[in-house]
Amino acid sequence: MQAIAENIPLLVQGIAYTVALTLLGYVLALIVGTVLAVCRVSPIPPLRWAATIYVEIFRNIPLLSLLILIAFGLPDVGLRLPYFWCGVLGLTLSSAAFVCENVRSGINTVPVGHAEAARSIGLGFFGTLRYVVLPQAFRTMIQPLVNVFIGTVIGSALCSAIAVSEITWVTQTLNIQYAQAVIMFLVAGAVYLGMSLGGSALGGALERAVSPDPHGSSRRRNTLDVTAGAQA
Repeated sequence: MQAIAENIPLLVQGIAYTVALTLLGYVLALIVGTVLAVCRVSPIPPLRWAATIYVEIFRNIPLLSLLILIAFGLPDVGLRLPYFWCGVLGLTLSSAAFVCENVRSGINTVPVGHAEAARSIGLGFFGTLRYVVLPQAFRTMIQPLVNVFIGTVIGSALCSAIAVSEITWVTQTLNIQYAQAVIMFLVAGAVYLGMSLGGSALGGALERAVSPDPHGSSRRRNTLDVTAGAQA
């Protein structure tokens, strides 16, 4: 515990880097993945092919390999990024492929007739997606997207391999200094567990907020029955 007490500022800094990596990588992945999903269901074949190739590549490259390629490969072509942003880029590219597939699956759950009805009243492809398809598909995408968030949280630990000073890198450094691996990595594990559980709780609350209440009508009906019986 002395090692923790003496290095609280460093641990807090590591947690802050982990949170920043996760949130930036996930939010950017949501944007990129949604655009890719729209491309995958678009009527333009080149867009569908390009999005499919992207998904097949980045869904099947290990995140650790991708991070190392970005951090040490980009300088070879004249592009230098701070290691933190290399980590964000790697998380974004990897997570976006999974977001794309989850959004595409959600879109496929919407009955075809709804899209046809939207087109019959004059909505184009993007208007149909924006006003009809995506709002309905969103309910089915929440839990899969929560799983992507958890994967991004866990994947951020791999950024320690490219010297990003997030919580895993900090605990590794402190373990070398204090030789207290169990305590150090319990701290790191608690951080990842807390972030994952927090994301799951937020996703569950969001899912309940947007889902119709199947018991609402029955509760109202029972209330009316009781009121009617009391008046009788």
